[in-house]
Amino acid sequence: MMAPKKPRPAQARDPRRALALCAVAIGVAVGCAYLGSLGGAFLFDDIDSVPGNPTIRHLFDALFPRGGATVTGRPVLNVSLALNYALGGVNPWGYHAVSIAIHVAASLVLFGIVRRTLAMPAAGALSPARALAIAFASSLLWALHPLQTESVAYVIQRAESLMGFLYLLTLYAFIRHAEGGPRKALWSGVAFLSCLLGVGTKESMATAPLLVLLYDRCFVSGSFGESWRRHRSVLVGLMASWIPLALLVAGTGGRSGTAGFGAGVSWWAYLLTQFEAVLHYLKLSVWPYPLVGDYGRLLAGSPVAVALGACAAVLIGVVTGIGLVRSPALGFLGAWFLVTLAPSSSFIPVATEIMAEHRMYLPLASLAVLACVALERRLGPGRGFTGVVFVAAMALAALTVERCKVYQGPLEFWSDVAAKVPANAGAWNNLGVIEADRGRGDAAIADFRRALHLVPAFATAHYNLGKALAAGGRPGEAVEEFRAALVSLPNDPSVHCRLGEALDLVGRHADAADEYRVALKLDPGRADACFDLGGCLVELGELRGADEAYQAAVRLSPGYAEAHAAHGNVLVQLGRPAEAMAEYREAIRIDPGAAEAHNNLGGLLAEAGRLAEARAEFGRALALKPGYKDASDNLEWLRAIEARGGQK
Repeated sequence: MMAPKKPRPAQARDPRRALALCAVAIGVAVGCAYLGSLGGAFLFDDIDSVPGNPTIRHLFDALFPRGGATVTGRPVLNVSLALNYALGGVNPWGYHAVSIAIHVAASLVLFGIVRRTLAMPAAGALSPARALAIAFASSLLWALHPLQTESVAYVIQRAESLMGFLYLLTLYAFIRHAEGGPRKALWSGVAFLSCLLGVGTKESMATAPLLVLLYDRCFVSGSFGESWRRHRSVLVGLMASWIPLALLVAGTGGRSGTAGFGAGVSWWAYLLTQFEAVLHYLKLSVWPYPLVGDYGRLLAGSPVAVALGACAAVLIGVVTGIGLVRSPALGFLGAWFLVTLAPSSSFIPVATEIMAEHRMYLPLASLAVLACVALERRLGPGRGFTGVVFVAAMALAALTVERCKVYQGPLEFWSDVAAKVPANAGAWNNLGVIEADRGRGDAAIADFRRALHLVPAFATAHYNLGKALAAGGRPGEAVEEFRAALVSLPNDPSVHCRLGEALDLVGRHADAADEYRVALKLDPGRADACFDLGGCLVELGELRGADEAYQAAVRLSPGYAEAHAAHGNVLVQLGRPAEAMAEYREAIRIDPGAAEAHNNLGGLLAEAGRLAEARAEFGRALALKPGYKDASDNLEWLRAIEARGGQK
C-alpha cells in the first residue's frame, strides 16, 4: 500500500503581481468611465485657455502665461497645454486624453499612499492583504466618483487634477523617503520637485508642506519636534516652494482681479457661503446629485444651510483636533479634508467661483479612505467587503459615464446648469449666446431677458441682448440695451462700437460717429471702428473726414477689402479717380469676389475711355452676382457709348 502524498505548502502570493493587477484594474476602470469625455468640446474658460491662448503655441512662451485668468500665474499648467498643442493643435480629444491620464496617475499614487500608510504601526499595522484591499477600494471609489468629473472632463480644470497629482506625489515621495533605504535622497528630490511643479500649477499646492509635516507627526515621527529633527531638510525644501509661489501670486494681480480681498466680494459674505458650500460638498460626496458645472455668483442664501454648514465645519474641526491627540490616523483624515479644502473655501474670496465641485478633488480622498476603512472593519476582510466595493464602483462609474455627457458641448453644459440652478443668470446669458450663434434670435432674446430679470445690472447680458435685437431688425431697442451695458462698461470699446452701429441704423449718424470716436480713443487700433466712422461721415456729407477714416482703416488692416472699396467710393466723390481706381484694384486683389468693386472700377475705366477693360469688369461683376442691376445697366450704357462710336 502506497503512503499518502504530503500536501504541498501553499505558495506565497507575489505582491508585485497583485500590485500590477490593482493598477491595471484602476486604469481600465477610470478609462472606461471617462471614455465618453474624449468627444467633449472646449467649454467656458477652455476657450480663452486653449484656442484663445497664444502663449501655448511655443513652449518658451508657455512659461509666461498671460491673458486668461485660469492660466495666469500657472506656468506648469500652461506648459502642459502647450505640450498638448504641440502634439495635436487645438483638437479637444488630445487634451481630454491627457486629463484622463493625469487622473489615472493620481489614483495610482493615492493607492500607493494608502497601502503604505495602513501597514504602519500608527495606522494599525494591517496585513499586506488587508492594506492592499482597502487601498485599492479607496483609490478606485475616489477615481470613479462622479464628483470628480469636473476636474477630468472639463479641460481647464486640469489645473485641479494636475495639482492634485503633484500634491499626492509629494506626499508619496516623502513616505518613500521616510522609509529609508538607498534611494532615500532620490525620493526627497522627487518630493521637492513635485511640490515646486505643483505651486506652478495651482496656488492650492501651498498647503502640501503642512500636510506632509502633519503626516510625519501622525505616522512616522510621532511628534512635531521629532519630525523637525529627523526630516528638517526635506520639510525646509518643501516650504521653500512658498517663495516662487509668492512671486507667481504677486504677478497675477489677484488672478486678474477675480480673487482676493479686492475682487468685489466681502470676505465675510464669502466665508458664510463657504459654510453652506462645505455642507453641500459633503452631501454630494455621499449622494452625488445634482452635480452642477457652474453655481454662479450667488452668495449665501439660506440661514439654516449656513448654520448647518458651520456646525458641520466646527464638528469636523473638533473631531480632527481630538483625533490628532487620541487617534492620529483618524485625525489626519480630518486634517486632510480641512487643509486641502481651505485655500479655496475659507475667507479669501474667489469672486468667479463662489462654489465649485472641482475643489473636492483632493478632500474627497480622505472621505473615500475613511469610508473604506470603516466598511472593511464592519464587514471584515473577504468577499463581503469586495462585493460591496464592486457594487459601489459600478454605480459610481455609471453616474460618471452619464455625467460626462454634459461636457460634450456648450449647449448640453449650459442647459444642464440652467435646469439645476435656474437662478444662475450667467447660464441663461450663455444659453442666449449659443442660441444666437445657431440663428435662433427669438430664443436668444428670451434667454438674455431672463438673465436680466435675475440680475438687472448684468452688463454682458445687456450687451448680448443689444446684439440680438440689432440682428433681428430692432435697432431702436438695441440702442437702449447698449446704453445700459455702458453703465457698467464705460471703457469697453466694443460696446461703443455696437451702440454706434445701432444709432447708425436708426439714422442718428452724428451720434453714431461720436460713439465710434469714443471707441477709437479707448482703442486706437480698431480698424472696424475707423471703417464704421467713415460710413457715418459719408452719410453726414463729411467726405474729407470719411477719407481720413478709411485711410486709417486700411492702414491698420491692409487686408480689409471692404475698407479699400469704401475708400474708393469716397475718392470718386472727391474727384480723385486715379486713387479710387487703385483702391478698387486693391479690394479686388484681396477679395476677387467683390462684385461691387468690379462694377465701380468698370465705371471709372469707362469714364477714362478704356471701354474694353470696363466691359470686362462689368462682365465679372455680373458673373459674380447674377441679376446685379447696376452692372447690367452699366453694360447697357457702355453698349450705347460704343454704338455712338465711343463718344460719351
